[in-house]
Amino acid sequence: MSATRDVIADTGVGGFNASSWAGSGLVRDLRRIVPTGVATDVPLRGISRWRIGGPADVLVRPRSIEDISRLREFLHRRRIPHVVIGSTSNLLFDDAGLRAVCIQIGEPLAHVTIAGTRMTVGSGAWVPCLARRAMQSGLSGVAHICGIPGTMGGLVCMNGGSQRQCIGTVVASVTSVGLTGEIHHRAGSACGFGYRQSIFQDNGEVIAEVVLDLGVAPDRDALRREMLQIMASRRRKFPQKQPNCGSVFKSNPAMYDQFGPPGAIIERLGFKGRRIGGARVSETHANFIVNDGDATARDVLQLIREIRRAVFAHSTHSMDVEVRFVSEEGHIVTPNREH
Repeated sequence: MSATRDVIADTGVGGFNASSWAGSGLVRDLRRIVPTGVATDVPLRGISRWRIGGPADVLVRPRSIEDISRLREFLHRRRIPHVVIGSTSNLLFDDAGLRAVCIQIGEPLAHVTIAGTRMTVGSGAWVPCLARRAMQSGLSGVAHICGIPGTMGGLVCMNGGSQRQCIGTVVASVTSVGLTGEIHHRAGSACGFGYRQSIFQDNGEVIAEVVLDLGVAPDRDALRREMLQIMASRRRKFPQKQPNCGSVFKSNPAMYDQFGPPGAIIERLGFKGRRIGGARVSETHANFIVNDGDATARDVLQLIREIRRAVFAHSTHSMDVEVRFVSEEGHIVTPNREH
């Protein structure tokens, strides 16, 4: 499984003193842009699928592409760092919280419209819902994402999918918003899609809307059965009760051919059930780290580091981490450490 990737953008602008926000009138100015979508002192563990993270000083939920554009232009002009997130299904927030402005793309940008075999999807659309909508409309090409818990923007950003498939194969075009608020329109072929890769991971743009070019399902009932089988398989294989972020490590094709998927080699090395603090390698699937109730980001990062070192010592293959760590300053990093 490859969970939807919901780290969408990092400004790369630093040096803003969060303690001055009240005096600077920042919250007031943000509410002029998004009148009903600004909250302060928001516990990130309350919105994180991992249930980890300290408080975010300011959280903004835009309602439209234009809101995203105005927000990014304003924050860039004021040199205020910000992070854009989706449903957080691959995010690990700092225990200290977040001093940068947090922009969360969600339900107000969850529109889905269908014209023929073209599906236009807002970046905040919930992935299982759009897969079900496609099936109900007799459209094929997205059944494999029916169980991925996340939003469309993150899925496309990471070119996510399951069963070794990628959403990028059916992306016709992407609308995104740049750091200074400019709106871009690109064909899918210009998005640099590779296995769990796209240009949006590095170019700082926020995906706002996606157009999918789908096929016509010859048998709608068969498509429905396929999706039910995928969902049943996920319930059997993946932890359902404890908070988690989905797959922690990417599948390395070279390592896969020799040792199998990440979960298999992690299990063979005896890590199932391994615990550091409140973080534990799931006994259900070894490529999942679950929160037993009191896990910290430090616990998770230490466990990731320990697993990577052991796998490298055993196989000489480096496992890349799918999780993205969001630091207190608002920097988004992949926790790949040297062995």
